Amino acid sequence: MTTGCGQVDLGRFFRGLHGGSLSESVYDRWWKLARERALTESQVSSPLVRRPYDLRHAAASLWLNASVPPTEVARRLGHGVAVLLRVYANCIDGGDDTMNDKIGDALG
Repeated sequence: MTTGCGQVDLGRFFRGLHGGSLSESVYDRWWKLARERALTESQVSSPLVRRPYDLRHAAASLWLNASVPPTEVARRLGHGVAVLLRVYANCIDGGDDTMNDKIGDALG
């Protein structure tokens, strides 16, 4: 698909003036402004979503903790299961009782 300017639209949520990528400095400036407007002062001074990439980590953690199969999470993130588990295995939190019940049910 092309934009009205004849450039290819790569499905970006944010686009530059002529439909292409935003420069890193523009993106960074707008991201900082959005954080300041959306978060409390203490949250802004914390590492909470300091970079847009942090949202990717939050999504992966949420999906894994919601028991979405690792193969599907890896597919959505665009990498393999081995990379997913190496990077995100430590974010899976809690659920010990649920996992023990699942193992017990499988064993009969």
